[in-house]
Amino acid sequence: MIVTVFRTRMNPGVQDEYGPMAKRMSELARTIPGYISHKGFVADDGERVTIVEFESEEALHQWRIDPEHGKAKRRGIAAFFSEFKFQICSVIRERKWTAKATRGV
Repeated sequence: MIVTVFRTRMNPGVQDEYGPMAKRMSELARTIPGYISHKGFVADDGERVTIVEFESEEALHQWRIDPEHGKAKRRGIAAFFSEFKFQICSVIRERKWTAKATRGV
């Protein structure tokens, strides 16, 4: 699995324009074969973090070269973000645990 950690800070006053574009990118990412998931978070200090998972480097590559995604990246750099950083990571180990539901509670 390949994980992208995308960290940004927004320029003031761009949320109304950014929101629809971000929604469209979420929809588009889901169409890429090998896409697993993505989720975004906003910290108290305004930093935004999005974690994106793909099954393989090839799936990530298809996302990276998508023309509509490329246009959105350029728009983000030009207008929306005051700073951004992304890290591409290969998962070395994964462990998952989910608590079982307790009966009668």
